[in-house]
Amino acid sequence: MTEPASTSRGAAFFDVDGTLTTGTTLFRFLEYRFAAEARPAHVYRHERQRLRAMTVAGVPRTETNRAYFASYARLSESYVAHLSAEWFQGELAHGGFLYGTAVAALYEHQAAGEPVVLVSGSFPALLAPLARLLDVDAVLATEPEILFGRYTGRAHTPMIGPAKAAAARAWAHAHGIDLAASTAYGDHCSDLPLLELTGRGVVVGGEPELRHRARRMGWRQLPPPPPAPPLRLPAPVSAPGSLPGP
Repeated sequence: MTEPASTSRGAAFFDVDGTLTTGTTLFRFLEYRFAAEARPAHVYRHERQRLRAMTVAGVPRTETNRAYFASYARLSESYVAHLSAEWFQGELAHGGFLYGTAVAALYEHQAAGEPVVLVSGSFPALLAPLARLLDVDAVLATEPEILFGRYTGRAHTPMIGPAKAAAARAWAHAHGIDLAASTAYGDHCSDLPLLELTGRGVVVGGEPELRHRARRMGWRQLPPPPPAPPLRLPAPVSAPGSLPGP
């Protein structure tokens, strides 16, 4: 008697910024937060330029990602969670922030019974509203350091490059997922370790180097997302320099 062939259970791993979203969650929320805290517009521009200068100087993306969290020092975890939910609802209400083509691909994986995992250099407070909306199974993200309910301004290992692949591999092992039967989506060369980890890679837009790799590997390619819509800023909710309590 011939035994039935076993079926391998795959999952879908999605980068977020530039893949599922048309804009960068970290910077759109940072600008939104500074406006809510009544900080002058030039303060956000200065912070953005500081981080961009690090990139231009050749500082690794992991270190730039860590440096991003400096402005969160002493902010309460509950405050950031509340403000991020408010920010995300505004993005949805104004439209154009989610990339419909990639979201439709995510829903196809769910319809096929595959778990969906977000793997992002962004952080949990910003990704939680998106994860709830899309009903994903897990979020693997950069973890800012939080002590006694407040951000310290530091972060643990950024979820960038090889860290994405390592986290996805560990999650797959813990949940009985066959990586060869899985699919990964990304838009940046730093997503290559994740794309190469799974049996199927999908490049969303992507840089020339990444598109070249996709052609060599026979990966599927999706069109790039449209430009992100203008960010609608909130009315100030707190005085400059205030540190909302838990």
